[in-house]
Amino acid sequence: MNDRNVFKSKGYFLIMLRIKKLGEMLEKQVYTDSGDFFGKVEEVNVISNKIDGWRIVAKEAGMINLLGGARGIIVPHQFIKAIGDVLIISKNAVPVQRQEDDMPFEDDIL
Repeated sequence: MNDRNVFKSKGYFLIMLRIKKLGEMLEKQVYTDSGDFFGKVEEVNVISNKIDGWRIVAKEAGMINLLGGARGIIVPHQFIKAIGDVLIISKNAVPVQRQEDDMPFEDDIL
């Protein structure tokens, strides 16, 4: 197992988790669950001693274009799939900017 060590003791399974300091997570690379490089962690938002969200800075020109020119996004913690040497985020966390060519004309709607 990646982040857990499992030990069996007297019929019980003991799970030991690796604990990371939040400071270690800054500048970690971020990938989508489809394997695309997205950017790096810039900031961790903590509320009441719980992680609320992650500010991710887009580093690839393609991702910046996908975001409509935005420099990055804030990903709610529930969209984080895995934390280790890199962060893996759900592709649903990445907002897709629609192109003007894809927008229906007013006449098409009516």
